[in-house]
Amino acid sequence: MTIQPDQRLLRLSGALNVRDLGGYATAGGGSTQWGRVLRAASLHRLEAAELEALAGRGLATVIDLRRAGELHEAPNPFSRHGGVAYHHVSLFDRLAPLEMVGNSDNLLLDLYKIALRERGAEFARVLNLIADAPDGAVLFHCTAGKDRTGLIAAILLLVAGVDRDQILQDYAMTGPLIAPMLEELVEHARAKGLNVDGFRQLLTCEPATMEGALIELDTAHGGVEAYLAAIGLPEKTVERLRDRLTKPAVRAV
Repeated sequence: MTIQPDQRLLRLSGALNVRDLGGYATAGGGSTQWGRVLRAASLHRLEAAELEALAGRGLATVIDLRRAGELHEAPNPFSRHGGVAYHHVSLFDRLAPLEMVGNSDNLLLDLYKIALRERGAEFARVLNLIADAPDGAVLFHCTAGKDRTGLIAAILLLVAGVDRDQILQDYAMTGPLIAPMLEELVEHARAKGLNVDGFRQLLTCEPATMEGALIELDTAHGGVEAYLAAIGLPEKTVERLRDRLTKPAVRAV
């Protein structure tokens, strides 16, 4: 079954690309559960009423994947919210993709490959936080909700047994949803003196890019389960991740 974006999108005035990972068919005839795991772009413009509404509907944990500089410029409102556990893990810290401009045929895919290879400890920390989170919904996000968020989402859906075509579709959903913020991101990069042409390459959201990352998981890391074992996640943790995606919550968003 194909899930349309409107079925999973949480429409919030202060945040784009907030989506539920429920409703995807899994191997064995089940499906991922609604209200268990959410992915999103930056939450810094959420108003107090939207924070309370999310918490009131079951949001229990927020994991912010942005760099420290991004947090400084756009603080996460959940870092000051007493009712929701907030965690910060800079997933792509120290990675500098714009330094690869001119030396890469696919800048974004190369970034994903380097992240999988060099940031295993941070991937493990994020996945442990999701596996060990209290009951209720877990939301993870970065700035656009595309790359750092997209890789975490893809790994979770692989663990849950979701078909790869559906994982690629979930990744590609981000493209039109973040279109309103792209020029703002470009102007911000320009103001910081970054290579704007190279930066634009990082804003694409083609299914082939995530497909390349999944192929990399297979060919360079032996598949998702071998990758998770290599970065330090025991099978019992992987099983808790699978349960979070596939078993109903006590409360749901």
